[in-house]
Amino acid sequence: METPLLTLTDRGLYCPPGDFYIDPWRRVERAVITHGHGDHARSGMGHYWTATPGVPLLRKRLGGYSPVEGLAYGEPRAFGPVTVSLHPAGHILGSAQVRVAYGGEVWVVTGDFKREADPTCAPFESVPCDVLITEATFAYPVYQWPDPSQVIREIYDWWQACAAEGRAALLYTYALGKAQRILAGLADYSTTPVWLHGAMEGLTQIYRDAGVCMIPTTPVSAQARSDAGAGRLILAPPSAAGSKWAKRFRGAETGFASGWMQIRGTRRRKGYDVGFVLSDHADWPGLIRTIEDSGARRVLATHGYTDALLAYLKDRGIDAAALATPYGEEEA
Repeated sequence: METPLLTLTDRGLYCPPGDFYIDPWRRVERAVITHGHGDHARSGMGHYWTATPGVPLLRKRLGGYSPVEGLAYGEPRAFGPVTVSLHPAGHILGSAQVRVAYGGEVWVVTGDFKREADPTCAPFESVPCDVLITEATFAYPVYQWPDPSQVIREIYDWWQACAAEGRAALLYTYALGKAQRILAGLADYSTTPVWLHGAMEGLTQIYRDAGVCMIPTTPVSAQARSDAGAGRLILAPPSAAGSKWAKRFRGAETGFASGWMQIRGTRRRKGYDVGFVLSDHADWPGLIRTIEDSGARRVLATHGYTDALLAYLKDRGIDAAALATPYGEEEA
């Protein structure tokens, strides 16, 4: 195929024969969306397609009336002569990889993905292809994730230790995906309600409506202003750190759950008391395994540690290059 099946434009990743874009960042008429995080799902497009489980999240993200069509995982959809299907990415609820087939060639765009077990979304599915466009958020060998169930247990133990001291445990984490993953894991240990920042309430309800089992939650807004949350676990987005909202929890210990906590210096610089290594992105072994499983003859890497990944692949004789996009994601 002389012309690339997918090409980078000033509006996003474009498929000329199918006349659609994948996760565009400027207005287009037809947008295929990998998942509901704000750097991938932007408002103002003419029509949206996304995986069916992610439709409620996308509608909440976009606000108001937006023409959103859900596709079941694996369901083929024709865009002219091009066949598109969506396959589980394991990142958050409704996240998908985009498989694009035309003229005997297959391209796959991973979007954001992870391979570790997560009870809140469909597990990652390997999709063979000729060309793979992969995220590279944590594409550096130091990033190798511990067992997620072990990390959830560490969060629970920290909460209990804080409670024994009469303190609140204030855990900062991303409002969409990570918070619900933690809440689902904690359901194995407790039925004591976790307090939620307002930014997490509606998103968490969408997960509950999708049938995801989580520990009970209650909004912070429902608590008396004088209640400092002693003995409670409180989840909030990182943007709330240092705010007037956070200062009401006098004497609270603070934590952060993120893949960036793999590097201890990051936790110290951010000023958290404790860090938990929990990511909704693939680690280094997960990236390498995914590339190998795909059988791709060419790999394009976007956002993150692309230089390290490209050097590794080229040393092994794989045709690889960087693809510059504005994706930075909620873990940046």
